[in-house]
Amino acid sequence: MKSPEPNLNHRLLVIDDNPSIHTDFRDILCAGNAGSSAATRLEAALFDEAAPAPAPARFELDSAFQGQEGLAMVEQAVRENRPYALAFVDVRMPPGWDGIETVARIWAVAPEIQIVVCTAYSDYSWEEMRAKVGQADSLLILKKPFDNMEVQQLAHALTKKWWLNQQAALQLAELARVNESLTLSEERFSKAFHASPLPSGIQSLPEQRFVDVNQRLTEVTGYQREELIGRTAAELALWEKPALADAWYGDLQSHVLVHDQEANIRNKSGDVREMLVSLAPVALGGKAHALLLSQDVSERALLERQLRQAQKMEAIGQLAAGVAHDFNNILTVIQGHSGLLRQQLDDDSPQTKSLEQIAKAAARATSLVRQLLMFSRKQVMQFRFLDLNATLFNSIQMLERLVGEHVLIEFRPQEALPTIHADSSMMEQIAMNLAVNARDAMPNGGKVIIATSRESIHRDATPMDPEERTGEFVCLTFSDTGSGMDTQILSRIFEPFFTTKPVGKGTGLGLSTVFGIVRQHRGWLEVESEPNQGTTFRIYFAASQQPAERSEPTVDTQLRRGHETVLVAEDEDALREMVVQVLKIQGYTVLEAASGRAALEVWERANRPVDLLVTDMVMPGGIMGSELAERLTTQSPRLRVIYTSGYSPGMAGKDASLLEGRNFLPKPYSIGKLAQFVRQCLDAPMTQN
Repeated sequence: MKSPEPNLNHRLLVIDDNPSIHTDFRDILCAGNAGSSAATRLEAALFDEAAPAPAPARFELDSAFQGQEGLAMVEQAVRENRPYALAFVDVRMPPGWDGIETVARIWAVAPEIQIVVCTAYSDYSWEEMRAKVGQADSLLILKKPFDNMEVQQLAHALTKKWWLNQQAALQLAELARVNESLTLSEERFSKAFHASPLPSGIQSLPEQRFVDVNQRLTEVTGYQREELIGRTAAELALWEKPALADAWYGDLQSHVLVHDQEANIRNKSGDVREMLVSLAPVALGGKAHALLLSQDVSERALLERQLRQAQKMEAIGQLAAGVAHDFNNILTVIQGHSGLLRQQLDDDSPQTKSLEQIAKAAARATSLVRQLLMFSRKQVMQFRFLDLNATLFNSIQMLERLVGEHVLIEFRPQEALPTIHADSSMMEQIAMNLAVNARDAMPNGGKVIIATSRESIHRDATPMDPEERTGEFVCLTFSDTGSGMDTQILSRIFEPFFTTKPVGKGTGLGLSTVFGIVRQHRGWLEVESEPNQGTTFRIYFAASQQPAERSEPTVDTQLRRGHETVLVAEDEDALREMVVQVLKIQGYTVLEAASGRAALEVWERANRPVDLLVTDMVMPGGIMGSELAERLTTQSPRLRVIYTSGYSPGMAGKDASLLEGRNFLPKPYSIGKLAQFVRQCLDAPMTQN
């Protein structure tokens, strides 16, 4: 089927000084005779088209009699955007320009116009004409006298040629625009690709060879750009699981979306980075390629693991604290009654040894409960400004006995070390737990180096310590020459109950306890370890300018007697009965109550002033120990108060700063500590409870 006839430009111009020539052209081209149909059929044959139905040609013919006039008409047509498609120009047109000069000037204005030079003479050779006009592909020569059919053929063919040239020019312009747009798009893609913060690469398919990579991919992999180009990920051993990556490329070629797939990349140094990988098909040079986009999520994954770990520790801590509270009550009863029995027996009594074993077992259980509370950060802390060097020096002998003769302990303290605000017993617990950990890592013997130093630190938050740290800090370094740990074990060492020791050889609470203590002291830890290269712990505490305080530890010695009146508020019946019994034996008058509300009633019924309130922090009935103490001290400002609990005081809503030191007795406690604590509280100068 023939396409519709294009809307051709049939506007012609005749430039000749002879008026009869103009008449001839008008008769030939504008009469609408049968010759035009013949010309149309000839045109179809020339352009290999099916002959159209006969239709008269409708040429629009204008006349000019001199070259100057013809140029003016061409310029006017261009301005009106109605250009001429064809001009018939006579060679000789005296007295003005000749035809060749006229053509040259016209082409300077309208280079697309087709020209037919009409001449009866050989004024110019073809080579001379080409040299003068310089555009031979749009120039034809028509000899006078000319044949009508020849004129019609030229008019039809050259007007269509003009139209075809116009269409070609439009298509070339469109092609140039498309090429420019494509070039701009490629330039934008290249800039975005190389400037992208995502590690990216382009790989040929199916070979999977890198043909381009951006800077971020070189940073993540550790390879230079030249090392990556032309090589595959398999040749570089980038994928930790190559089979998984091969499956992605298979999916890509099957037009299956590959988006945010989890994978590990091993860099040049052997370190593994956690990545999210996406693949997209792209065509370069007509060939299939894959665009590799990856996102390094190693730090995010680490933070997620830390969050899960923190949530797990918090959940276990809540459970541990609840268990520890009840267990402490039981241990206090066991220690109390075994102490009472021990006071009644001579050293050579057969029952004395059994009571000593009970006391030792209770002490071991007390230590376990204390570790549960410490790693859950609910252990009571007795903070004071202390000299860490002195605390560690006093513990060295205990540590040497703990690790055994096959492990050498070397202490390297820095002189003039600032004080830290800490609990000395907790510092000893850190040293003891790290020493046990080091001992177990060196079954054939080795060396432990304990060092202290003062360090100035200015750094942002890190994945291991999410707080910004600036200022002076005291660093406790604990190094051993043991078996070390790999990264998998290293990532779990602070998990509660995680242990690499055989069943029955460890509780898995040692390092988690250290972690809890350090965090409770607002410090942080750093660990370095490699298999067969030993382990180094660095623990940081904020340095203080305050002088060190001297401690006056409570000593469990001979029971001290008294005659004052004591009100005991404790909801655990067995524990309350034991406390009442101990205090009565020491000569005190004792009132007792099983709850805060019952204690208020006992207080109202008492016919004597009460000198001391011994109250549990957490009791049923809606009145906690702190509220009970506030109510009673309001009525009797000289009332002394001792708080007891198996919890941290903060769990009962009391400000811990008011409970440290003399007025808080943590459970479990021995009868000697109870008696001495009561006596010290009654004998101390009157202060706020």
